[in-house]
Amino acid sequence: MKPLSKIHDTSSSAPMHAPIADESAHPGQDRSIGDIIRETHDLSPDQIESILAYQRQHGLRFGEAAVALGLLSSDEVVYALSQQFHYPYTPSDRGNIHPELITASQPFGFQAEAFRAIRSQLIMRVFNPKEPRRALAVISPDGGDGKTYFVANLGVVLAQLGGRTLVVDANLRAPRLHELFGVSNTSGLSGILSGRQEENVIFQVGDIPSLYVMPVGVVPPNPLELLERPAFRLLMAELLRKFDHVVVDTAAASVGSDACVVASKCGAALTIARKDRTKMEKLAELVESAGAMTASMAGVIFNQY
Repeated sequence: MKPLSKIHDTSSSAPMHAPIADESAHPGQDRSIGDIIRETHDLSPDQIESILAYQRQHGLRFGEAAVALGLLSSDEVVYALSQQFHYPYTPSDRGNIHPELITASQPFGFQAEAFRAIRSQLIMRVFNPKEPRRALAVISPDGGDGKTYFVANLGVVLAQLGGRTLVVDANLRAPRLHELFGVSNTSGLSGILSGRQEENVIFQVGDIPSLYVMPVGVVPPNPLELLERPAFRLLMAELLRKFDHVVVDTAAASVGSDACVVASKCGAALTIARKDRTKMEKLAELVESAGAMTASMAGVIFNQY
């Protein structure tokens, strides 16, 4: 993961609070699968020539010929194909990816498909370009409901569409997003809200070019007070100008009012409940409280694990 350098904002409507990526950055140009395989695998000129000869002789694609000759595995060819179609993910055999990031390591499994179905609904309800720009706060009644897991994987599938996606850790009490994405947590949202304009608080996720993470940084002693400051709303407005999708993790409602405050400043909220664990009265109370604070409710997801 690499931190982004700071870019100064020239808008007079809100100050820049965080370093943002260069908006001119785009995924790589279209390449053939043969070019991608050459770049990502240390194949000798003789091996390349063998693949090309086998390809011509048997009427196969480059990747199929490489597999037939035992020079590549089927998984390696699928990964190269995903790069050709600008569908980034991290192969699970690399060993440096958190096991909870299933949409990044297992993008063709049933769990990833469930996240893509949810993504489609949210694009219509929250991220619809015909509607006013809103960030999405993900809230839950209790700790352990799977909220952070959901935020991280939703961020991945949104970024896989190619739009610039930022996941923000606004759980100032027990942050975890930095652990899932393997980024530094020495500075982040808490530093911005406390008035220290810090650099290097947004990190790009290496294998997914359109995905960025803003961690919490130092866990503050006054989380609710920081989130209630006008700086947080200004920051959300600024981030929405820089990113196509902004998804925000929050503290569980059982530990304070943080989640509802964050939801009100994001503009939209999605509630996560845990099947056979979340009490319906707590769920109803949270949905009502968040809705009363002007957050548009996108729905409720029942998580089972």
